[in-house]
Amino acid sequence: MNTDVLIIGGGPAGLSAAIWCKRLNIPHILLERKPRLGGQLHAIHNPIVDYPGLEAANGAELAERFVAHLRDIRAVVRLNAEVEKLDPDSRTAWVRETGEGRDGPVSPIGFRAVILATGARDRRLNVPGEAEMRSRGEIYSATRDAGRLSGKRVAVVGGGDRAFEGAWLLAEAGAQVLLLHRSKRFRARAELIEIVTAHPRIEIRTNAVVTRIEGERKTETIVIRDQNGQDVREPVEAVLVRIGVEADSDLLRPYVRTGADGRIVTDATGLTSRSGCYAIGDVSTEPVYSSIVSSAGQGMAAVKHILYHSGLYRPPGP
Repeated sequence: MNTDVLIIGGGPAGLSAAIWCKRLNIPHILLERKPRLGGQLHAIHNPIVDYPGLEAANGAELAERFVAHLRDIRAVVRLNAEVEKLDPDSRTAWVRETGEGRDGPVSPIGFRAVILATGARDRRLNVPGEAEMRSRGEIYSATRDAGRLSGKRVAVVGGGDRAFEGAWLLAEAGAQVLLLHRSKRFRARAELIEIVTAHPRIEIRTNAVVTRIEGERKTETIVIRDQNGQDVREPVEAVLVRIGVEADSDLLRPYVRTGADGRIVTDATGLTSRSGCYAIGDVSTEPVYSSIVSSAGQGMAAVKHILYHSGLYRPPGP
């Protein structure tokens, strides 16, 4: 199977790229490894208020509107399609069909240009017990799960806006929050720091490094190494890790220029250091500038560059 533009990732950036491929009559395929489109939109549980002219109660609602648009214009989409290998030299992606709990065969897809829109993933602590916690489904959202965590002792790990906002939301809902940060300096906004440090149900510990999460059937204890190198065990019923995100750039990282944090370096059109390879959305955007709006715009820019300036594609003549 071959196509002109292969889009990997079904979040806002990838969806926008597919829309523009369809609008400009460019043969394309959008691959999404999960059974639904929307990407990180499904992790946004608060109202969407910053997408001009299109408010939504949460990310999932906005994703539904985006998907309806793709369905209406009949963009080419394949779900449960995991890209196992990407080779810019041969311009081939090897894709495994997944779904219903089983893996299918791997098949190649040839392309003229590839657009990586795989987004970013939460950075993990990588300590014993974390993988087990996640495999049990203990992955919480401060917005969505504040009510169910009310009255419980909860650890929030991190020193940025997400950590402080999460700690505040949980405490406001009635949780006892232990906010842990590995240094004395916070990255959170000053107004958040002021609110959180004054909250009676939030305890902040600095120079505190999480070394283990314990519990067989559920989280019961978190082990913290303090500034004196001593391990302290604290009973908690949930752990929210909010230590930032990292680019999901593994597919292209061996072939293109990347930053120290793994983000793919691009120009204003999404073009990487390799001809025919583009990266858009959170896989290439510095976190402070990440937004749904910017991701959608980057999808448009990459497709237009492929059509008008890359030399890789020429539309059929009249």
